[in-house]
Amino acid sequence: MTASKPASPDIRALAKDLRSGHRAALARAITLVESRRGDHQAAARELVQALLPDTGKAVRVGITGSPGVGKSTTIDALGMFLIEHGHKVAVLAVDPSSARTGGSILGDKTRMARLAVSDQAFIRPSPSSGTLGGVAAKTREAMLLCEAAGFDVVLVETVGIGQSETAVCDMTDFFLALMLPGAGDELQGIKKGLVELADMIAINKADGDNLKRANLAAADYRSALHILAPRSEHWHPPVETYSALTGTGLDRLWQKILDHRAAMTASDEFAGRRREQQVKWMWSMLEGRMMARLRSDAAIRTKVKKMEAEVAGGRISPAVAAEQIAEMLH
Repeated sequence: MTASKPASPDIRALAKDLRSGHRAALARAITLVESRRGDHQAAARELVQALLPDTGKAVRVGITGSPGVGKSTTIDALGMFLIEHGHKVAVLAVDPSSARTGGSILGDKTRMARLAVSDQAFIRPSPSSGTLGGVAAKTREAMLLCEAAGFDVVLVETVGIGQSETAVCDMTDFFLALMLPGAGDELQGIKKGLVELADMIAINKADGDNLKRANLAAADYRSALHILAPRSEHWHPPVETYSALTGTGLDRLWQKILDHRAAMTASDEFAGRRREQQVKWMWSMLEGRMMARLRSDAAIRTKVKKMEAEVAGGRISPAVAAEQIAEMLH
């Protein structure tokens, strides 16, 4: 008898509790998804499949920005704004640094002090180990579980740079890039790849003495966006200013997110993007499963170690080694 079969009745109960909005059930479900145990992974697949009809209705927003831009403060302020307007907000993270070191950026929930104590919010850090691809896959599944539990807005924070931004963009409907005013030459701070991914640029700390600099920065970013091709012909990324500290401008940010959703839905691009994301997710999961087999089979691990030594010593090419390793998985 396999270890996963006895879990099935518990999965049905867990799914029922999760649909009822029990926070403890949601936390247990995400822990199950993050587990590396084979029986837990089988149970997690069964759970996500059972909950699939209850997912997909939330507004999925990816949020990125360099350290010091105020991502956590922004998420705390935006989350409370949304809760005050009747929404339930889940916050998830894709954190490549946790994949490297085992640490978790969002472990300190005090940086989202108000959300952390709200019954209408749920904050979850990224898994504490694994590759970025693995972290992203677990975050996707956690997002579905949050949706099934009744959270209608999911904010996915990327706390890294580069690949993590692409990963978050590939799992959300709207990608928000946060920027700072007055940090030298504004345009030097633009990463072309990031701006091409962004559905909106928002300049934080537009308050007090910073207000003028924030408006100047916004004008610079608007000029820069004119020379870049937008991701969609149906949406030209706006540039807004706001203050996470005072809450000024948060209503405009949210309205732009809703406007984007309406524009994408009207053109059928919204459904198309979601379909593409599902297929990318499938391939990401498949790659993860293949890598898991390479790691879990002792005999294969030994052969792969020898292969690595052969490649490092220049005795066989990486292409030949890759082909031989692939054949081991047949």
